Amino acid sequence: MSGSFGAGDLCLLLDPRGRRYLIEIKPGQTFQYHGGHLRHEALIGLAPGSIALSSSGGRIAALRPRLADYILKMRRGAQVVYPKDIGPIIHWADLRAGDLVIEAGSGSGALTLALLRAVGESGRVVSVEVRPDHLTHARNTVRRFLGGIPENLVFVEGRVEEVLPAWSPDRIVLDLPEPWEVAEPAAAALAPGGILCSYLPTVPQVQQLHDALHSTGRFVALETFEIMIRNWKVQGRAVRPESLMVGHTGFITIAHHVQGSLGGAPQEEVSDLGSQIHESDT
Repeated sequence: MSGSFGAGDLCLLLDPRGRRYLIEIKPGQTFQYHGGHLRHEALIGLAPGSIALSSSGGRIAALRPRLADYILKMRRGAQVVYPKDIGPIIHWADLRAGDLVIEAGSGSGALTLALLRAVGESGRVVSVEVRPDHLTHARNTVRRFLGGIPENLVFVEGRVEEVLPAWSPDRIVLDLPEPWEVAEPAAAALAPGGILCSYLPTVPQVQQLHDALHSTGRFVALETFEIMIRNWKVQGRAVRPESLMVGHTGFITIAHHVQGSLGGAPQEEVSDLGSQIHESDT
């Protein structure tokens, strides 16, 4: 979306100190902050990146919010999967345009939006949520960011174990407290060569998931990792890491689906993450 701001658009306001405010432009309303107030009408017709002036002469940048901005500032319902984990989920689960993805649960809808972007208009996302309040919240999250519910997104209320038999997904993405209950249904439903991805907060949950996936005899190349982010502060010649960093939020587990058991003991699980970083091109 590259045009000027209009009524109903989301706008990210950035003040000179770097503070960010996410608003929905509604004629007749006023945004108030420490630098004065700004009528929403003043934003209509501006191009993203424009500088608006508050009632006190304060300068504030009007930006088109990225999906990451929206996720960090949006109204919360269930626990949110944050951008630092969403990126690796998309890439390590190898989501592609045209894929059919089953997501469970819908949560706050943050991951749903990212999955939609990854599969494109030619793909489809089926988001399954057992709690009606979470499902409503996820719908509202998607509707607020996209302006509606896309035709290639289907929300389903229920248990994913009961929904999977009706589909043959390319990818299954689980943000559930007990994903091991989905191991057998996922093994039966995934398309040939499909991938299962799970997001979990604790080590015991990861252990139980690995055991369940191994027991099906249909998943190989299991790997689990976490992502940590440390921002750096750059002010002239003073360059140092920020005092606080975003540490553990969750473990990402990836498993490849195969059509028959390899037999023998479970494979030794060796991640390629470290070796790929340090490998030479020579």
